[in-house]
Amino acid sequence: MTSFELPKSGWIDEELSMLEDACRQFYARECAPYYDAWEAQGAFSRDLWLKAGAMGLLGAEVPEAYGGLGGTFAHDAVIAYQGNLAGIDGWGGGLHNSIVIPYLIHYGSEEQKHSILPRMISGELIGAIAMTEPGAGSDLQAITTTAVKDGNHYKISGSKTFITNGGLANLIIVAAKTDPKAGGRGISLFLVETDGLAGFRRGRNLDKLGMKSNDTSELFFEEMRVPASALLGPEEGQGFAQMMQQLPQERLLIGVYAVARIERALRVTLDYVKQRAAFGKKIAEFQNTQFVLAECATEATIAKTFLDACIDSHLKGELTTEKASMAKYWLTDLQAKIIDRCLQLFGGYGVMAEYPLERMYRDNRIERIYAGTNEIMKLVIARGLLKD
Repeated sequence: MTSFELPKSGWIDEELSMLEDACRQFYARECAPYYDAWEAQGAFSRDLWLKAGAMGLLGAEVPEAYGGLGGTFAHDAVIAYQGNLAGIDGWGGGLHNSIVIPYLIHYGSEEQKHSILPRMISGELIGAIAMTEPGAGSDLQAITTTAVKDGNHYKISGSKTFITNGGLANLIIVAAKTDPKAGGRGISLFLVETDGLAGFRRGRNLDKLGMKSNDTSELFFEEMRVPASALLGPEEGQGFAQMMQQLPQERLLIGVYAVARIERALRVTLDYVKQRAAFGKKIAEFQNTQFVLAECATEATIAKTFLDACIDSHLKGELTTEKASMAKYWLTDLQAKIIDRCLQLFGGYGVMAEYPLERMYRDNRIERIYAGTNEIMKLVIARGLLKD
């Protein structure tokens, strides 16, 4: 593949450069040869999670006291970027590392952290977060799943959909209403270990436009009893605030995915136009091709610079909700635009499954929807601009 690269991130030090190399080797050895099979079966293998754990690619942010590396989001960003640069788009490792685990780090009790985090680092436990319901997507306050206190337990009833890692996950953060009359203030989060749990049922693995290798599933809770110690946080009613506090990192992670896929799209397109000929000359020799590539490379460079600025702010604890929303909306919009323009340069081959742009075109579409639609992102940004 062409040596085209976007500017190196200033926040990447020698340790993170070594992690980049380790990730490249891991994805090439353990993922690329099997990706088509995972696409066909609609899920990654559980064995991959154990191998990723053994390689230190899970839970890098976890403090050393709980068995982790004591790293930061920078480690997770490297792992996620290199995976998407290698075309391993559907693996839910990013959600496990940068979304599920931080809830435990920030809000878990000492008992929860010592019990759960080491098993998430090893890959024994695979994480998911169950927010979305058939009637509640971006509007989290509209969820109807309930958790009713029953002695030393809670009984959770309801259903969730579009749950990433839902087919394999056995550690699921479930959002439920402990006080249905209190709106957002009545939402609580629960750490649910599902292996052998009565009242827990997985629905179908959903057939999607893209991300077919990910086990995106429906989940059902039928008076599912969990111990009172499964509550995340010191008291009920903290769930909505916890989710709002963690959304900026989730949205930044999606920006990481987007820029990595932009870089990959440009790499595979440059390779193609240098080799493919039409009307007696290489596609790369046509002025239109050169203009398109120049424009895409320029926009991609701007995107990487913006992403790096956001990551740098986040590492300093300065990333605002508005800035994270800008990254999520603008970088995913740009991803769609550049992948579409690259596909056009492939001509008819661009929509053939044996060429990488076909899957990239399908896989990128969901990015503008999950973690809050891009329309919601614009509202968040505007409210920040207009507040007194």
